Amino acid sequence: MRFLFRIIFWLTVVVLLLPNGGLQTNSSTIVSASDTISAAKATLADARSFCGRQPEACAIGSHTAVAIGHRAQAGAKMIYDYLSEHLGTEDDVARPGKPMAQPSLRASRDTLAPADLAPPWRGPRPRKEAHLDRP
Repeated sequence: MRFLFRIIFWLTVVVLLLPNGGLQTNSSTIVSASDTISAAKATLADARSFCGRQPEACAIGSHTAVAIGHRAQAGAKMIYDYLSEHLGTEDDVARPGKPMAQPSLRASRDTLAPADLAPPWRGPRPRKEAHLDRP
């Protein structure tokens, strides 16, 4: 249910930000921000009590949302498999029963330059006379 409200909210924001295409609006059609907020609050209050008034519709909507989620997940898996098959290398594709190659271990061997292997520079050691000036 929360997902549905988020979708409705963002679609409303997108529609409000779209240009009007040069259409002229009458002064009677302009809505103030406070009227919009109070209408949104009333809509939310009504939507919260919807499942209490219509339990069958709420249950069917829940089942529909789950079915759409499963279809979206299956579609995403199909797209992932297709892209892995056509764009990935043979080592990158995970096969059932075959462990996934670890590119971080394989690709990181012998990549250091000789300058990276040199010990870090250390400044000169402080002289002992500097410590003798303490009272």
